[in-house]
Amino acid sequence: MGAVKTARFSIGQIVRHRIFPFRGVIFDVDPEFNNTEEWYEAIPAEVRPRKDQPFYHLLAENSESQYIAYVSEQNLLDDSDGEPLQHPQIRDLFETTPDGRFELKGRAQH
Repeated sequence: MGAVKTARFSIGQIVRHRIFPFRGVIFDVDPEFNNTEEWYEAIPAEVRPRKDQPFYHLLAENSESQYIAYVSEQNLLDDSDGEPLQHPQIRDLFETTPDGRFELKGRAQH
């Protein structure tokens, strides 16, 4: 049995890509790569991430569009610049807390 992986980022956290100009909010996390081999091989070898790390599902956006992205932990950075996100699905998945954070709808409150 392999070692338990701990994700550095959490659901509802706003992050940005380390290389490419997009940012988004995390809505799901895979403990390690869980996509198709075809998707993985389509990434240029010089920037292809390792598979043995958490991968994050993002409601992502750039200056031109909104989309869903699947990004390795090594390619994400915290984005705490305070700029609002415009992705239209955010309202479907998240509630905004009084302090401006995102929390999944229907999640138990502590």
